[in-house]
Amino acid sequence: MSTAPVFEIDHARFAADPYPDLKAMQERAPVAFVPQLNATLFTRRDHIFEYEKRIDLFSSTQPGGLMTVLMGENMMRRDGEPHLSERRQIFPALSPRTVRDVWTAAFEADAARILSALAPRGRAELCRDYAMPLSGDALRAITGLLSMTAEQLDFSSQAMIDGCANYVGDPAVEARCHEGTALIDAHIDRMAGAAPSHSILAVLQEAGAATERIRANIKLTISGGQNEPRDAIAGAAWALLTHPDQLAKVMGGEIGWDQVFAEYVRWMSPIGMSPRRVAEPCVVEGVRFEPGERVFFMFGAANRDPAHFEEPERFDLTRDASAHIAFGAGPHFCAGAWASKALVAGVALPRLFAALPGLRLAGETRFHGWAFRGPLSLPVAWEA
Repeated sequence: MSTAPVFEIDHARFAADPYPDLKAMQERAPVAFVPQLNATLFTRRDHIFEYEKRIDLFSSTQPGGLMTVLMGENMMRRDGEPHLSERRQIFPALSPRTVRDVWTAAFEADAARILSALAPRGRAELCRDYAMPLSGDALRAITGLLSMTAEQLDFSSQAMIDGCANYVGDPAVEARCHEGTALIDAHIDRMAGAAPSHSILAVLQEAGAATERIRANIKLTISGGQNEPRDAIAGAAWALLTHPDQLAKVMGGEIGWDQVFAEYVRWMSPIGMSPRRVAEPCVVEGVRFEPGERVFFMFGAANRDPAHFEEPERFDLTRDASAHIAFGAGPHFCAGAWASKALVAGVALPRLFAALPGLRLAGETRFHGWAFRGPLSLPVAWEA
């Protein structure tokens, strides 16, 4: 068993706001065993940046892990050549060129359509009415699952994310996850042979990927590709509305939307951690590990490491946020990073603030989650 110092958490408090506990771990025990999660957590950015690449020590292959059991073994749960092979197969659908030449125009059209319907209303719940459908419609196009609705994608994504973070073993959460994955499988079957040519379903079929591999990797895409941009759109909008001086600089052209995106995903890491399995006996940072033990690389903590970011708890668009590792740092760097940046920074945020004059908060906003984190609701109003 890991010889790391033990750090106890209250799971409900950790889900409501993990940052106080992560800061305490980072300061007192940067490699700490948390019994409530049955895992050893790494919280310093330099450790994670280094050891995420050490797949010989900390493997992504987790046959008994929640993601593999609930969603199938996707490329995120494979290392070495098996991982690279599947990454090459999926790349044509997510490459910077495809994002630029194919998906960005679709993002623009979807944002314009959603905002034109919202604008006369004067009020909305931004998570539900803008961030969710925009992210969902983008994902429908990218995956090729055009037979699914944005609401169905959102349900399936949240169900899978909750299932993969269900370390307390809640049977209702597991059942909902199975419902979400079965829904995706049904729509993969429905769209097989009919998906648009640049979509993930089409390029994987063209590459000759086996059906179980297609299913697992589309579920992976949905589990991260819906919640992360959805939460980044709504969360970054909230961050700007609660920092009006910084919003003014953005609207005045002093700060670009790419910087808004980079600082937000650093500050409120929508994807807060990545799990690993200890592959062989080793001693790392003075801690002894045995094969099969579980390790969590805490991206949320790394992105607030004071060794790299001054006053890291502060949302500051003037800082250099380039050292963030919100999309990972090793061979499993998020394949959808370019699409996410294009959707959030290139389309969703600038179009939102341009289309809804006088946009302002109209109620309380509460964030939730530690493995995946975002606002639960965002009531807003504007001049209709």
